[in-house]
Amino acid sequence: MSKKTAHVSETLATQFLRLHKVAFGEHVYDYVEHGGTGESSKQLGVPEHEVVKTLVMQDEKAQPLIVLMHGDCTVSLKELARQIPCKKVEPCKPDVAQRHSGYLVGGTSPFGTRKAMPVFVEATVLALPRILINGGRRGYLVGIEPRVLTELLAARPVECALKTGAE
Repeated sequence: MSKKTAHVSETLATQFLRLHKVAFGEHVYDYVEHGGTGESSKQLGVPEHEVVKTLVMQDEKAQPLIVLMHGDCTVSLKELARQIPCKKVEPCKPDVAQRHSGYLVGGTSPFGTRKAMPVFVEATVLALPRILINGGRRGYLVGIEPRVLTELLAARPVECALKTGAE
């Protein structure tokens, strides 16, 4: 069976997508510790810009939030804080992120999270025809239309992307 068509058992994320009648493709790859979107895009043969990472962050009051960002970009924390608005935003520690989302780091999906959190999406992600985003398990991405992020998650567009390597 080819990796791109292998079926992965249900996750909370795929249950959520099916419940809301969202069509999605399944994309399985060999998870590599700290490989990130660079590794998944290479194995799946897709541009890293179209692989969207799910980042669990928190504001100055330790209130969690999710940021959806292009795989080949990082988040300008100052710009994000200015736009959402709050005083400060920082990534959650892995164990805290796991507690909020219910997912292992490296397998975090914005769909079917344990705790409801506000979702922010880099505006240019919404302009893509299709994206790959984590399906709730390490080594498993789902292909969806970006409008699903705003329609189902009420994701608010922000402009806080920094190209990786840019300051």
